[in-house]
Amino acid sequence: MKTALITGANKSIGFETARQLLQKGYFIYLGSRDMAKGEQAAAQLRSEGLTEVETMELDVANSASIQKARQNIKATSLDLLINNAGISGGFPQPPSQVPSDIIRNVFDTNFFGAIDVTRAFLDLLSKSASPVIVNVTSGLGSLTLHSDPSWIYYDIKGGAYGPSKTALNAYTVALAYELRNTAFKINAIDPGYTATDFNHHRGTGTVEKAAAFVVKYATIPPDGPTGKFFSPDYLENNNESPW
Repeated sequence: MKTALITGANKSIGFETARQLLQKGYFIYLGSRDMAKGEQAAAQLRSEGLTEVETMELDVANSASIQKARQNIKATSLDLLINNAGISGGFPQPPSQVPSDIIRNVFDTNFFGAIDVTRAFLDLLSKSASPVIVNVTSGLGSLTLHSDPSWIYYDIKGGAYGPSKTALNAYTVALAYELRNTAFKINAIDPGYTATDFNHHRGTGTVEKAAAFVVKYATIPPDGPTGKFFSPDYLENNNESPW
């Protein structure tokens, strides 16, 4: 049985991703900053007959929490890490006005949190025959799209959230290159503009479809792509998005 750790998995896309991976036979460590909410989410999954799930208290912006989660994990190897936890910092975010402490807070979760979790669990992932890392990103992290006036989201240029995802994209490329001669597959996955609490349910996509897109690239074969950026907004070229 393959094992997966998903951060921020107690609700929305992370929770649905856990559900779909459980349906595919994975054992899931359901990462949640709030243990009570994580346990509630796991109980919901078990009530659906999806019993191979364990709640993992994990605040990605807290190094002590990450290390505790690493110590508590029972698996001797990890096949999949999905860095899904993220915060917006609130909108709108005029770059000249958004306070730097908000920017730092967003980066602590969306960027540094993903890095710290990845590094903490890299040893377990390296013991898998086909380890996969998925960094959940956003189209708002694409510099190419932000330079295209015809892009549907061209006018959404915040000073915190988008830049944090741009940084995450850059780290994804760098890490994939470093591990290019290993079995690791590391990609940035944009689940699309999805209706969740994150955007007050203004998104146009469903949580089910967003999670299915994440799962598609979380379960790629050993000869699958690495160091790429995929989005459901791009049907051509196998969903590959411009950086």
